[in-house]
Amino acid sequence: MADPTSRPARTSPPYDLYQREIFKAGSYGSLPPFSTDPDQLEHLAKEKLSARGWLYASSNAGLSLTHASNRLAFSEYQIIPRMLVPTLTRDISTTLFGHSIPAPICFAPIGVNGIYHPDGELAVAKVAGELGLPYCLSTASSRKLENVAAANDAGGTAAGRERGGPRFFQLYLPHSWELAESLLRRAWNNGFDVCVMTVDTDHLAWRHGDLAEANYAFYYGIGNKMGWSDPVFQKYLEEKGIDPATDPQTAGRAWIDTIWHGKAHSWADLPRVIRLWKDISGGRPFVLKGIQSAHDALLAKQHGCDGIIVSNHAGRQVDGAVGSLEVLPEVVDAVGRDMPVLFDSGIRTAADVFKALALGARAVLVGRYVPSLPSCKPVRSMPQQPFSGCCSTLFSTLMTRISSPC
Repeated sequence: MADPTSRPARTSPPYDLYQREIFKAGSYGSLPPFSTDPDQLEHLAKEKLSARGWLYASSNAGLSLTHASNRLAFSEYQIIPRMLVPTLTRDISTTLFGHSIPAPICFAPIGVNGIYHPDGELAVAKVAGELGLPYCLSTASSRKLENVAAANDAGGTAAGRERGGPRFFQLYLPHSWELAESLLRRAWNNGFDVCVMTVDTDHLAWRHGDLAEANYAFYYGIGNKMGWSDPVFQKYLEEKGIDPATDPQTAGRAWIDTIWHGKAHSWADLPRVIRLWKDISGGRPFVLKGIQSAHDALLAKQHGCDGIIVSNHAGRQVDGAVGSLEVLPEVVDAVGRDMPVLFDSGIRTAADVFKALALGARAVLVGRYVPSLPSCKPVRSMPQQPFSGCCSTLFSTLMTRISSPC
């Protein structure tokens, strides 16, 4: 908010000037296109999204007790402000898995973006590239991996860089090791240099809203492009006589049955998948997502993981589970500061980001902003691209508020 002409130069981008821009534009009659209040965004998303899109975004496991615990956990910690501390030169940039990033915020691996907007993952990946923040692509992508990588690079080019931001690949380990290798090779060949294996979704939770409308996107042909574009899975479909173009329902069931249903992996599987990724990538980091206890965090470290993400899938998998923030400190203490611990589940504001970082997280992942984006109006810099424009605004606002008073 400070006058940019009267303050020292910073080593990280001056995100806080966005607040100044809002007030300045407003004084000339131009108001923001939408409120950044998370509750208002959620209300707007419910109004504007399709029924299936809204249900997929909002449905949680069981009675949403874990979802509520995630938010309640943040209220249990309060910030103690310190005064008369020079803040104009502060630097919120950090290093994550060898990447220098402008802020400790990552795009979480939200799948099935095509249910929210026709551009799907392409728009979100482009904005991540524009902002230079890590983008994690889900195995449940509704767009081809190669096209998402290109969109991410296009965002970086638009921001004046040679390529996009850091790219991570979220892996649901398939039943087939041949398919796992194919997915990981495609990821590595397209610039995804960190593997994030999600371990809390060997089956789908009981989500009342989705069940009431039989709302399972994969069965309707949405969220399957990762598999349908993979040569190993294409061969499998051909052998079974399944054509996604004429029978997307059967092809969708085949894909999701291959990467999720009926296959609960164990710690015994971990060395093999880590070795596979390390061989393909030349030793790049392997991260586990979905850790909720210090015991499992230690097991992850003992099995050779390079990082973990404390997450309960935003309350979408196990009802009545502990809030992620509650276990973050003990997980950090268990594995030590030499192992990066990231945080996911429940982030809504910059104050939330601040608390997670203060409790030991190296960075946070933000995901549930994404479903609200198609419901927003176009923004100033990208009037022809409302989805990506709103995404850029929301994530920039988070960074603005970290670098300003929360």
